[in-house]
Amino acid sequence: MFGPPGHAYVYLIYGMYNCLNAVTGPEGQPTAVLFRALEPVLNLEEKTSGPGLLCRAMEIDRSLYGHDLLSDDFFISEPAESEEFEIVARPRVGVDYAGEDWASRLLRFYIKGNRHVSKK
Repeated sequence: MFGPPGHAYVYLIYGMYNCLNAVTGPEGQPTAVLFRALEPVLNLEEKTSGPGLLCRAMEIDRSLYGHDLLSDDFFISEPAESEEFEIVARPRVGVDYAGEDWASRLLRFYIKGNRHVSKK
């Protein structure tokens, strides 16, 4: 998470689930975005509505830690076609330990009505 922006931060939770983050801030500052879910559009049959399920379905593991997300083999891209949608902002999930101020901030974003969103 302290690495250069645009790189993957992959870590293990509960000793069994990988989670993928994209580092978004300057190197040396712990700033990243957790991928909690995605809507499969091609070549994915497994569930992707949760960070662990997403990583399992896409075979993302800690070997991708530090991987450049602008590379040819593992990257984030814009959709081929754009569509209109509404973004919902809600408090994050499972961060009660962060204290009331941080736990209640609207730092979780998703497409309204999307059936692939994890824990609404």
